[in-house]
Amino acid sequence: MIDLVIDRRAHDLGGGFEVGRVLPFVKRRMVGPFIFFDHVGPVDLAPGIPKALDVRPHPHIGLATVTYLTSGQITHRDSLGCHQEIRPHEVNWMVAGSGITHSERFEEARAHGAHMHGLQAWVALPTALEECAPSFTHLAGEAELPVFHADGVVGRLIAGRYSGLVAATPTQSPLFYLHLDMAAGSSTAVSAEYTERAVYIAAGSADVGDRKLRTGQMAILSPGGVVRVTAEEPATIMLLGGEPLGERHLLWNFVSSSKARLEQAAADWIAGRMKLPVGDDREFTPLPEEYAARSVGKPESRASERG
Repeated sequence: MIDLVIDRRAHDLGGGFEVGRVLPFVKRRMVGPFIFFDHVGPVDLAPGIPKALDVRPHPHIGLATVTYLTSGQITHRDSLGCHQEIRPHEVNWMVAGSGITHSERFEEARAHGAHMHGLQAWVALPTALEECAPSFTHLAGEAELPVFHADGVVGRLIAGRYSGLVAATPTQSPLFYLHLDMAAGSSTAVSAEYTERAVYIAAGSADVGDRKLRTGQMAILSPGGVVRVTAEEPATIMLLGGEPLGERHLLWNFVSSSKARLEQAAADWIAGRMKLPVGDDREFTPLPEEYAARSVGKPESRASERG
């Protein structure tokens, strides 16, 4: 029933803000098209937090990002000119395609304080769409993100199709991403309709098949067969997966089926050829040194003058 259990690992996004990184993992790089999965918080941010905690402008190619909060608020700005507050149970779906930049800032928390808790995932794009035009979509409400109630379980479909439900999220390949709030003792079955599936415990604990999982653990399920999830206590559970896309390569914030394309993206960022977010172009996140050595650009460029 379970092929692998992955524990989240602490990862500093810069400025001292830590997340729990789950994917990619050395023994499992992807689940369906999901190639990256971070658990944000839970953490209490006091009013007046330093701007160093923000995620400064940075680039992406070849993927779609999906930001989903259960608590708190994040301010999104991107190079398309989109400026969007994301609040609990809403979705920011940003398709990077040929290239986009964005920032994620804690402006609400800085002003008023916040209890931050959420998830951020990256979904790799199919090969034919890796260089598509970038886009941004914000979704909210049950008309776009279907909700169901069943015996102590409240579920919300974040993206894709699952058990007859369809989210309005503009996905590019077969996948599902589901948020479950489960009462103690409640149970649900994970559908077998997709080849690759995972169960992540975002809060509380649960039995997944014959294994007991705690907060911060992801179970990679074996293909085929329904798997039951039973909450031992009130729990927040994320279900995700889909159909595999084939091998994808990662270099910093870039995803591609081509290693040469990753190197070109890194060179473009170093050379300042990627437009910064509209309204947030006074600073940026430099390409980390360990990646810069692999790019074909030179660091003594316009990029060093930005900010």
